[in-house]
Amino acid sequence: MASRKGVCLVIGAGDGLGSAVARAFAAEGLTVCMTRRPRNLEVLEAVAAEIRAGGGEAHAFGCDAREESEVIALFDRIEAEVGPLEVVVFNIGANVRFPIVETTARVFTKVWEMACFAGFLAGREAARIMAPRGRGTLIFTGATASVRGREGFAAFAAAKAGLRALAQSMARELGPEGVHVAHVVIDGAVDGTFIRSMRGEVDDLLARDSILKPADVAAAYVNLHRQPRSAWTHEMDLRPWSETW
Repeated sequence: MASRKGVCLVIGAGDGLGSAVARAFAAEGLTVCMTRRPRNLEVLEAVAAEIRAGGGEAHAFGCDAREESEVIALFDRIEAEVGPLEVVVFNIGANVRFPIVETTARVFTKVWEMACFAGFLAGREAARIMAPRGRGTLIFTGATASVRGREGFAAFAAAKAGLRALAQSMARELGPEGVHVAHVVIDGAVDGTFIRSMRGEVDDLLARDSILKPADVAAAYVNLHRQPRSAWTHEMDLRPWSETW
């Protein structure tokens, strides 16, 4: 049975930020549901087991967040079998780099589906459930590319900028309904397997607080959920002290 604090759904929960967000909300007393594509479900099962071992409640689900029918079924199942959704965090990245002349239509479309269209599906389903109750928190994970596109990241920038616009529109529409919609610009690298596969100096960066620590970012997400409606934050930007603005 879900806790009285309700359920937090993290869509796109890998071994970095997504898992940290799940742990943070579980520590707040919420039941945590995590999703990623079915072929990677074993990673989530391990995180869920860790949370349960620590006294929390957690569930792992396989879901392709780009498929409308799967997203609808996921939200309906959680509401019916786990408990009322109080927080939904959309955390799919899709950070890929291609020179513009090498960016195929398939690559551009796939990145947009993952980082923008999937956000629309998650946001719509969250609104369907939360707005009639008059409460809830919906958080979208953005990136530097949400506000400025760098060379080689045309597809990623287009998708993340679209996600940011979606969040702005939803905040204006759902705020009067009691639903807090927030967009977080992650302006810098976040420690995790993906970053460690590309950079060898991560431990040194962690020691100097020069890279975003997943647990610290997750704490900011929890604070967004805690905010009273008289002082809601819509957009928050997070970066290490050493990051170039």
